[in-house]
Amino acid sequence: MRILGIDPGTGILGFGVIDVTRGKTQLVDAGVIRTPVKEDDAVRLQTIFDELTDIIMATKPTEMSVEKLFFSQNVTTAMTVSQARGVVLLCGMQAGLKISEYTPQQIKQAVTGYGKADKKQIQEIVRVILQLKEVPKPDDCADALAAAITHSMTMR
Repeated sequence: MRILGIDPGTGILGFGVIDVTRGKTQLVDAGVIRTPVKEDDAVRLQTIFDELTDIIMATKPTEMSVEKLFFSQNVTTAMTVSQARGVVLLCGMQAGLKISEYTPQQIKQAVTGYGKADKKQIQEIVRVILQLKEVPKPDDCADALAAAITHSMTMR
C-alpha cells in the first residue's frame, strides 16, 4: 500500500509518501509545497493544486491521509487553510485515491501512544519508524508523514 500523508496549509503544505509492505514502512518521498504570502489566494491555491497533482502523478499513491483542521483562535488562518484543504481533497478525488482524515489528537495517539504528545516526540517517532538518520524537516513534512503512518496503523 502506498499512502500520501498531507499536513494542510496555504503558506506551507507538508506531504509525505510511504510504502507499507508486510508490516514494513518505508519513505518514498516527502517535502513541502510553499506559496508566497503576498500572492492572491487563488494563485496560491492553483500552485497547491498543480504541485500536489504532480506529486501524485510521480509517486502514484493509492490512499491519502489528511490531517483535519483544529483551530481555536485564528479564524482567518482557519479559513485559508480550509481552502487549501479543499484543494487537497479535490486532488485526491480526481486521482481516485481513497481518502481518510484524522484529527491531530488521533495522529498523536496512533504514532506515539499519547494523544497529547508534543511535536518533538512525534518527529522522533516518525524518524524511528521510517529508519531515518535525521528528523524530517520542516515540521510540516514530519506532520504529513505522521498522518500517513497513522493511516497505515489504522488499516492494520
